[in-house]
Amino acid sequence: LPTPNPSQEGNRTPQTPTRLAPGRGTGRHYSPLGQLRRDTLSPIPILKPMTLSLLILLPCLGVIALAFLPRSLNLRPWTQAFSFGLFLYSLTLVSRFNIFTPDFQFQELLPWLEPIGLSYRLGVDGLSLPLVVLTTFITWIAFLCTPETIDRPRLYYGLMLFASAGLIGALVAQNLLLFFLFYEVELLPFFLLISIWGGDRRQYAAYKFLMYTAISGILILLAFFGLNWFTGATSFDYSAIDTSSLSWRTKLILLTFLLVGFGIKIPLVPLHTWQPDAYVEASPAVAMMLGGVLAKLGAYGLIRFGFQLFPDTWALVSPGLAIVGSLSVLYGSLTAIAQKDIKRMVAYSSIGHMGYILVAAAAGTELSLLGAIAQMIAHGLILALLFYLVGIVEAKTGTRDLDHLNGLMNSVRGLPLISGLLVLAGMASAGIPGLVGFAAEILVFQGSFSRFPIPTIVCILSSGLTAVYFVILINRTCFGRLNNQLAYYGVVSGQEQLPALILTIAILFLGLQPQWLIHWTESTTTSMIAQVESFNPPEIEQFAFRSGFPINGGLPLEAGQSSTLSW
Repeated sequence: LPTPNPSQEGNRTPQTPTRLAPGRGTGRHYSPLGQLRRDTLSPIPILKPMTLSLLILLPCLGVIALAFLPRSLNLRPWTQAFSFGLFLYSLTLVSRFNIFTPDFQFQELLPWLEPIGLSYRLGVDGLSLPLVVLTTFITWIAFLCTPETIDRPRLYYGLMLFASAGLIGALVAQNLLLFFLFYEVELLPFFLLISIWGGDRRQYAAYKFLMYTAISGILILLAFFGLNWFTGATSFDYSAIDTSSLSWRTKLILLTFLLVGFGIKIPLVPLHTWQPDAYVEASPAVAMMLGGVLAKLGAYGLIRFGFQLFPDTWALVSPGLAIVGSLSVLYGSLTAIAQKDIKRMVAYSSIGHMGYILVAAAAGTELSLLGAIAQMIAHGLILALLFYLVGIVEAKTGTRDLDHLNGLMNSVRGLPLISGLLVLAGMASAGIPGLVGFAAEILVFQGSFSRFPIPTIVCILSSGLTAVYFVILINRTCFGRLNNQLAYYGVVSGQEQLPALILTIAILFLGLQPQWLIHWTESTTTSMIAQVESFNPPEIEQFAFRSGFPINGGLPLEAGQSSTLSW
């Protein structure tokens, strides 16, 4: 359709068959930084086609369908087939995604509560699309991992589908209030999944998760309201928010709220104390969803709403973020070494590996951002495999204690396949070449070293500690002599082996073909870096000097050196 002249915007006839984005009558819109750029997808049709809405509606329809299915029906194969279909549908987005444009694609817009600035606005770009596919994939694997004898299966499968819908909705939402609604939707399902189907201390872990996540949501909501209030925007649409006119102190306060809010969800040290309890007490399938997908939503929020909306302020606080990230990596690795419970060891290892993402995002280079997104995918796959294998070991042996596990590699009475896959998962987590962990970590280290060499070196040394605690885990559990009186373990069936084999194939494939990790993201990360570099570093240095921030370690900047380059 021809785009109307801006001067004639008020004289448009009501017969126009498409609705343009609010305040954007020229087929163009402003980025969150206030920079005019061409939107190749506007004007935006109203829910036509419902490409992204189906990813949210289908799980919700599945929840409704569960209520009407016969009670005598075995729900497990039906939910597995349904979740697999949802995963295949997400792959169709990948096949239709234009990798050469950084703009949001498959956009949908439906005016909702316009007086408060809430609209149903959806879209994906190179940052959110890989995470959407990861969410549908881990959801399918989680259904495959669910045992047939699960109690209250109708409620369990309904909560899992509803949580998946909330996670996908948050990733594709392009309205800040809409993102917050989806962000909070997943809170109740995960709380119930932990408190009903968790371990012995499930109530304590569930309420701790609820409290921390509620605080996270409150901080994020306050930041969103502050963005709308101080910028004077008439809508909470992501494209309508322009922070360039805000004062430095206002931007710093709002960004701090976002950093703490999303830092709880990741989680980052010292905001992590809910995570080990929740991961350990949750069932293996729920732990896969918590660590493989939910934690990535926090990292996504940091990049989407922190890095992109506050690029200049991000450059100011990035040295501190790099230090927090490297300390999280070091803390997670050292604490994992001290654990006797192998599931708790995996939980603490997750804290360390999520720290890589913060260091990469703080560096803010094109290569480090590619590494951050790749690390989200790699960590989600590896952690899902580790939690599942630990769950199989616990189910067959009755314990997770390192002092009581040994000899599982025995080919006659042990668990040889599970032990072999556990060795491979440990190698992937330690960053052994040829596996997906190496491809992601090398991008993070190479992209971050030029900006923050010391935090990057700490991360590299901590990756060596990752090998240490996984060697401890594998040596204690897989090798040694079986107890002749107790070592009568059940056979691992083909259905139980299938999820682990699928995850292993994905880890091997993406490790050998790492281009598939970054192929969809390069245009988006390039656009992000271009926006950050458009700001004037001397302004940052002047504000930092007045505020007492020790940029460049307190040393004077050399000629031509920018405060965004090093600390």
